[in-house]
Amino acid sequence: MTPATRTLPAKTPPRLQPLKGVRVLSLALNLPGPAALMRCRQMGARCVKLEPPGSAAGASGASGDPMAQYNPGAYAALHEGVRTGVADLKTDQGQKALHRELSKADVLITSFRPSALVKLGLNWPALHRQYPQLSQIAIVGSPGARAEEPGHDLTYLAENDLVTGLDLPPTLYADMGGSLMASEAVLQAVMHQRGKGKGVFLEVALSSAAGYLALPRAWGLTRPGAAVGGGHAGYRVYPCQDGRVAVAALEPHFAARLCAAAGVAASSIQALLAPATHQAIAAFLLTQTRRQLDKLAADQDIPLHTLPP
Repeated sequence: MTPATRTLPAKTPPRLQPLKGVRVLSLALNLPGPAALMRCRQMGARCVKLEPPGSAAGASGASGDPMAQYNPGAYAALHEGVRTGVADLKTDQGQKALHRELSKADVLITSFRPSALVKLGLNWPALHRQYPQLSQIAIVGSPGARAEEPGHDLTYLAENDLVTGLDLPPTLYADMGGSLMASEAVLQAVMHQRGKGKGVFLEVALSSAAGYLALPRAWGLTRPGAAVGGGHAGYRVYPCQDGRVAVAALEPHFAARLCAAAGVAASSIQALLAPATHQAIAAFLLTQTRRQLDKLAADQDIPLHTLPP
């Protein structure tokens, strides 16, 4: 008798902690800074955040991060494992609390305009002179001379052609992209510190993050009619009988399986770009339920994902 085959549980990939032992202090509010700090904590850093005193609730010691007011759940998720404190940096007491933390930190994350950093004594020349081992990651809206301009995620997306029609984007792309750039900058700063023995100043602009995310559009990849802009019949969102289906059968072997299932004779890229192929695949998908399409995807190895109406 052949012994039964035992399926071994999948091994969880090891989580590397390249920032273990690194102390990160953040003064950054809202989303990009806290999201960057969350990533740093996940990479093993010891994270501290100082916030201004809250004024909306009028409670002593309340958080002054707006996120804590308009979405407490998101705030809690972002700050899990982060030691938070309250300090009014415009007062002597708040400055003393700040410098106690700066004396122990390896990296400082800020999200103030450059003029505000000067007023708080946190501009890089002054900071580097007092704490030569410390690095600073300055999150700004726009780079260089435009860093004083007001803006937000929506305006940075708009200037990079990532806002279409009157609908708001489904997520905060510039903020989250900027948070990844900021956590990457922390890694760069730590590598520099370890190699050179001194801190470094790195600026992360949210508009630059939006510009990076917009590169496929700037290159023409996602423009209307381009292959991944709706031009390829195997890479579109179609209606189905009881909802929608996102089809990503872009590679020739995937596209061939989709066409075979739909009874469409289309093997060349020219055929897949033809309106007749779009119409034939759309007609087939409209006859299928989400359950049927999920089964088709599993049986025929076709990349698609069904969605509610």
